[in-house]
Amino acid sequence: MLASAASLLNIQTVILDVGEDAPAKQVFSSSQHIDGSFKDQQKIAELASRVDVLTVEIEHVDVDALDAVKKSHPNVEIHPAPETIRIIQDKFLQKEHLGKHSTPLGEFMSVDSAPESIKHATEKLGLPLMLKSRTQAYDGRGNFLLHSLSDVDKAIAALGSGSRPLYAEKFLPFTKELAVMVVRSVSGEVASYPVVETVHKDNICHLVFAPLRTADAGLCRRAEEIARNAVRTFEGAGVFGVEMFLLEDGTITINEIAPRPHNSGHYTIEACETSQYSNHLRSILSLPIGSTSLKVPASVMLNLIGVSDSMDPIKDVCRKALEIPGAAVHLYGKKDCRKGRKMGHITLVAPSDAELRDRLRPLLQILPTSSSSLDEQEKGRQKEVTLYAPVQPSPTHSHPQPLISIIMGSDSDLPTMLPASQILTRFSIPYELTIVSAHRTPARLYPFAQNAAARGVKVIIAGAGGAAHLPGMVAAITGLPVVGVPVRSSTALDGVDSLYSIVQMPRGIPVATVAINNSTNAALLAIRILSTSDPRLLTRMEDYMKEMEREVSTKIERIESGGWGNYEVKKH
Repeated sequence: MLASAASLLNIQTVILDVGEDAPAKQVFSSSQHIDGSFKDQQKIAELASRVDVLTVEIEHVDVDALDAVKKSHPNVEIHPAPETIRIIQDKFLQKEHLGKHSTPLGEFMSVDSAPESIKHATEKLGLPLMLKSRTQAYDGRGNFLLHSLSDVDKAIAALGSGSRPLYAEKFLPFTKELAVMVVRSVSGEVASYPVVETVHKDNICHLVFAPLRTADAGLCRRAEEIARNAVRTFEGAGVFGVEMFLLEDGTITINEIAPRPHNSGHYTIEACETSQYSNHLRSILSLPIGSTSLKVPASVMLNLIGVSDSMDPIKDVCRKALEIPGAAVHLYGKKDCRKGRKMGHITLVAPSDAELRDRLRPLLQILPTSSSSLDEQEKGRQKEVTLYAPVQPSPTHSHPQPLISIIMGSDSDLPTMLPASQILTRFSIPYELTIVSAHRTPARLYPFAQNAAARGVKVIIAGAGGAAHLPGMVAAITGLPVVGVPVRSSTALDGVDSLYSIVQMPRGIPVATVAINNSTNAALLAIRILSTSDPRLLTRMEDYMKEMEREVSTKIERIESGGWGNYEVKKH
C-alpha cells in the first residue's frame, strides 16, 4: 500500500523483504527488490546504499543496524528515528518514556519471569493482571491475562519461559478501544486523523469504525490531543498509530504506539482526503502534509484474517464485497494463507452509519471463523451481526444510528409528532423519537443537544407547545439545524403562542419553523437538509413531489367527472 501511494507520486522505491513473491513486488519491478530479512544488518546496509530516505513498515527491525547506517551513510535520512524505534519496540521502555512526558497511562511495573516476582506484581496491581512480553509482541502475541496465582507457571510458559523480558500492567476494564493515526513531519508539524473505534477478535484488529460515535462531545477532541502530544515526544517523521483505552468514567489511557502506518488507519485510503500511506511519504520526504479529514460520513474497515491454509473462504467474502456499494477490496498478495495471518482488508463507505451497518451485515454473515463446529460458527456470526450490524428496528422504535432526532416536551405532543416519524419511515431515514423537556428535564436537555452531533445526528426536529422553549434551547446548545414544530395547546391561543415563541429566537440562535401542528413539513424540511449532501434523497424528494402532483390531478379528474356535489373531501 505504501508502494502504491509512492507510484502515484513518481517516487522510486526500493524494498527489503524476504522472497521473490514479496507482496510489495506486485507494484515493483524485480530490480527494486532486495531479497532478505529486515533483521539482516548486511541487507539493511545494502538497502541504505540505494536510497536517500529509509523508512520501516514494522518496528521489529534491527535498530543497531539502523544506527550503523547513520554512521556509514550520513546523507541517508531514517524515519522514524532509530532511537524512536528502539524505545517503541520495547513496550516497557515505551511506557516509561510516555510516563516521563505526563502521558495518561495505566499503572505498570517491571517483573521477572519468576513466580515470586509476578506474585509481588499482583500485590501491587491486583488481579486480574496483564502480563506482557517487552519485545517481539504484536496482535496479542506476548500477552497473558492472569486471573489467578495458580496460573503463574502457565503464564511464564506461554510468554517464553524467561527467554524474553516481561512487564506487568494493571488490568483496565475499558468500555471501548480507540485509535488515532498521527502524522509528524520532519520539521515537527503534527496532524491527526479522526478518532476511530477498533474492535479486536482473538487479539487481532477485526473492525475499525470511522468516525467514533459517542455520547461525549468532547471525547474525540481529548483523544486526538492525547495522541498528538504523545507523538510529539518522539524523534523522526512518519505516521504513528496511537492505540488507547476508553474507561467507564470517560478517562482515556494510551495502550501502545506503532511507529508506522497501522491497521487502524487502513480506512483512510478510501475514507479520507489523504491516506495514511500518502501522508507517511509526504512527511518523511518533507512534502506538504495532506488533509486528514474524512471525505465520507461513515466508514468501516474489516480485516480479512486467515482461518486455515486455504484462501477460498476469504475469496468468498471478497466476491460478496464486490456486490456491495461503497466496498473496496484490498488483498495483500501474500503467498501462504494461515490461521491468524492478515491476508487483506475490505473498506466500506456509506452516507450514514445506519447504511454502513446494512452494508457490513452480509459480509459478517459469511465471514470465515476458526470454530470447528458449524453451529458455533453460525452462533459467532450472529453475535457479531447483533453487535455491529443489527437489523433495523421496527418503525415504532428508535434507530440506534439516527440521522434525525425527533424530540418533544411531553407525551401529549406525540400525536402531533407522529406524522414526522411516518414521513421519515417512508423515506427510509433512520431516526429516533424521544421526550426532552426544556423545563422538566433540563439536565437531560443539555447533554442530549450537546452530544447529538457526536452521535451522528444531522437534524433535530423539536415539537413544543405553550411557551415552546425547547427548539430554541436546543439550538442554543448544538450547531445542528433545528426545525421547530409549534404544537396546538388547549389554551385559547390555539398554538399561536407556540408559533410566536419559536419564531422569536434572538439573533444568532436560528430555528426553522413550520405551521402549527405540521410535523410533516418539519420532516420534509429535515430530509431536504440532508439531501444537500446525499443526491439520492433529492431524487426521492422529487419523486414525492411528483406523487403529490398526481394525487391532485386525480382529484381534479374526480371533480370534473363526478361533479363537486358528490365529491367527498378527505380530512387529514
